[in-house]
Amino acid sequence: MYCMDLTGKVAIVTGGAQGIGKAIVDAFLECGASVAVADREVKQENSHEHLVYFKTDVTKRNEVEETVQQVTKHFGTVDILVNNAGISRMDYAIDIKEEDWDLVMDVNAKGVYLFSQAVARILKEQGQGGKIINISSQAGKNGYRLMGGYVASKHAVLGLTKTMAIELAQDGINVNAVCPGIVETDMKHKERVLGGELRGLTAELIKQEDYSQVPLGRTAEPQDIANVVVFLASKYSDYMTGQGINVTGGMTMH
Repeated sequence: MYCMDLTGKVAIVTGGAQGIGKAIVDAFLECGASVAVADREVKQENSHEHLVYFKTDVTKRNEVEETVQQVTKHFGTVDILVNNAGISRMDYAIDIKEEDWDLVMDVNAKGVYLFSQAVARILKEQGQGGKIINISSQAGKNGYRLMGGYVASKHAVLGLTKTMAIELAQDGINVNAVCPGIVETDMKHKERVLGGELRGLTAELIKQEDYSQVPLGRTAEPQDIANVVVFLASKYSDYMTGQGINVTGGMTMH
C-alpha cells in the first residue's frame, strides 16, 4: 500500500484483532505508527515491536479507561483513536429481541462514546490536537432490511461524530467517520448465511445480490477501508472534520 507517514504517532484501534480492524492495524504499523489493539480477543505473542494488545470490553467504562491509561503509560502518549469494534444481529424490526438490540447499541454506539470520551480528554490535556476516526457504515445513512438495530447504531455513530467534531475543533482534534459498504469479512459471511435463512435464500445468492448493487463491480476488502483510515489519521486530512466518508464502490453516494 502507499503509506502516509505516521512515524512517531500512537494509535488505539478497537476491535483490531480481526477483519477491518486488523487491516487498519497492519496499515498503521506499515506507515510507522505504534498501535495498541483493544479487543475482546488478544494474542499471546506480539509479532511487532510497536504493537501491544489489551483485552477490553468496549461497553465497560472501567475497562475502557484502564486500557487508555495503560496505552499512555506504555507509549507515553496517544494521538489517534479508531473506534472500529462492532457487531451485528439480524432480524426483522418487529421481531428484534430486546437483548440483541441492547447488545448492538452497546458495542456499536456506547463503545464509541466511551472510548472517544476517554481519549478526547487526554488529547485536550496534551494540547497537540489529534484524530478520532469512527467506523460507521453506509447503514448509518440508509435503511436495510433485517438490520434495524445495526442501522440505528451506525446512525448514532454519525451523529456523535458530527457533535464531537464541533465540540473538539477548538482543540485541534479532528473527528471523522468512515462509512464502509459491503466488506468481505467473517461478519459479512455470517450475515449472508443468517439473512439467507430469514429470506429463504442461500448465502451465495445473497452474495450475488451484493455484487449487483455496487457500481464498481466488486465488494470491498478490509484494506480498502484501511487506506481511507490512514488518510484520516495523517496530516493530509487536517482540514477535514465532522465527515462521514463513503467507501462503498459507489453503492452509496450521499
